[in-house]
Amino acid sequence: MAWVLVFFDLPVGTTEERKAASNFRKNLLRDGYMMVQFSVYARPCGTADRVDTQIRRLKSKIPSKGEVRGLLISDAQWGRMIIIRSQQKVDSEKMPEQMMFF
Repeated sequence: MAWVLVFFDLPVGTTEERKAASNFRKNLLRDGYMMVQFSVYARPCGTADRVDTQIRRLKSKIPSKGEVRGLLISDAQWGRMIIIRSQQKVDSEKMPEQMMFF
């Protein structure tokens, strides 16, 4: 079990750039990613093949301008994440019991 994290900085100075950035975020959501922070998205993957598939899909949807980074971490590493919201500790999201397929 692993998580694919995607971090990005995309330009939004023109109408075309805003549209490309918005489409990129929408594509991430359609592919099963959840927004962790505004430009940070994460997706759980149950197998190494699924991780490879997500990386291929991600590469095909990156806008022509800006920077996108990906990071693969284990479910155990994800579970050790420290989350603090408004000075209150919060547990990290759990790997889904059953992966959803579309």
